[in-house]
Formats: sequence, structure tokens, C-alpha cells
Amino acid sequence: MNIFSLIAITIAAGLAGFIDAIVGGGGLIMVPSLFAAYPNASPPNLLGTNKAASVWGTAFASWVYCKRVSLPLRGLLIGATCALLGSFTGAWCVTLVTASSFKAALPVVLFALLLYTIAKKDLGQTHAPKFTVNQETIRLAIIGAFIGFYDGFFGPGTGSFFVFLLVRWLGYDFLHASAGAKILNTASNSAALLLFCTQGYVWWHLAIPLALANIFGSFLGTRLALSKGTNFVRYFFIIIVSLLILKTSADFVWPLIRDLLN
Repeated sequence: MNIFSLIAITIAAGLAGFIDAIVGGGGLIMVPSLFAAYPNASPPNLLGTNKAASVWGTAFASWVYCKRVSLPLRGLLIGATCALLGSFTGAWCVTLVTASSFKAALPVVLFALLLYTIAKKDLGQTHAPKFTVNQETIRLAIIGAFIGFYDGFFGPGTGSFFVFLLVRWLGYDFLHASAGAKILNTASNSAALLLFCTQGYVWWHLAIPLALANIFGSFLGTRLALSKGTNFVRYFFIIIVSLLILKTSADFVWPLIRDLLN
């Protein structure tokens, strides 16, 4: 691999960290970049290296948000624990059954989520939690376990689902939802990373510089989100979900077209 490819994926890691810090979705940048740079590598090696790089940026964003945004840390930590356990369970289940059916359903689910967000113009504009502390903690545990399981089993759009549920179900604004989602997503990513590490699927010589770039991008992203506020995060969320719809639709449709052509 030449120096120009290394520079390119390092820049991609920084951009992924920037996007992840605001509302999630950095995998849209990082994963295709790794596959393009290493076309002959095994997917688990590339996915493991991606997790080893991106988890640090997400963790850094969580730390920054916790210092600047008031969050229910007790409930979120319980939710994060459930997300970690759910992600482990999902990763184990994918060894038993195929996740291919998700490819067809995911663009439809994301499209419905997008339409709902656009139609409800006041959604996530005001931070008004709906429940008592204990009720909110229970719901955070459910969100963590359910979306954590999805992350371990399939994965695309995990950050967007965390944000949407915190906004729609718990009454968070988009800034608080994005901040809370980082804690939950750090836990689910950590579970996946641990599994990749135990199987030897992480290229640490590459993951370390990519992690540093990811953290730098995360630093810039959190600063921008905190300075611009909820409305900016909402519009960014709409953009990322739209891109996810395009990507997941292409991931499902392109193999069908290729089979027809062959």
C-alpha cells in the first residue's frame, strides 16, 4: 500500500469521526474507504480495524458531550451496559442465522424514519424528557438492548436509530439525543471490537493512526454540534439518514442487478 492511499484513508478516518460526533454515520465514509484501499483483504480484518479506529472517536465525543450537556448518566450507563450485552448477543446470533433479510427491510425502515422526522418539524427541537428518572432508565435499558442487538447482528444505521428513539420516545432534543447516543454506541461498538480482537481481526499498525485521525475529527464535530445547537444536528441527521437510505438500497439492489446481467 502506498503513502497516498494511507493519507487518503487517514483523511477518511478524520471525516468519519467528524460525522460520527455530530449524529453518527461515519461508517458511510470509513468502511468503503478501507475496502477500496485493501480490495484483497478479508472483510473481518477491515471491519475489525474500522471498529478499533472508530470506537475511540465515539468515546471521545461521549466524554466531551458529558462535560457540556446535562445527561442522565446513571440511566445512560445502564443503557450502555444493555447495549454491550445486546451487541454480544446479536453477534452470536449472526453465527446461527443469516442477516441478509435486513438488507431489504433497512432502506424502508430508514425512509419511514426520515419522512416522520421531516413531517414533524418540531420533533427534537425542545429538550423535554417525558418520564421520571426510573421510567427513563428502564426505557434507556430497552433502547440499549434492542439497538445494541441490532448493531451486533447487522449494524448499518445504529447511531441514527439511537438518536431517533431518544428524540421520539424519551423527548430529547437532537443535541441531547446525539450526546446520549454516543455513550450507547460506544458500548455496542466496544462489544464488536472485543469480538474482533479475540479472533485476531484487527490490524493495529493501521488502527492506531486511524484512531488518532478519528479522534481529531470527533473533536471538530463535537465543537461544531455544541456551537450550532439542536437545529443544526437535526438537519445533519436528515442528511445522514438520506445517505444511509441510498447506500443500503444500493447494497441490496446492486447484487440483484449483477446476477441478472450475469
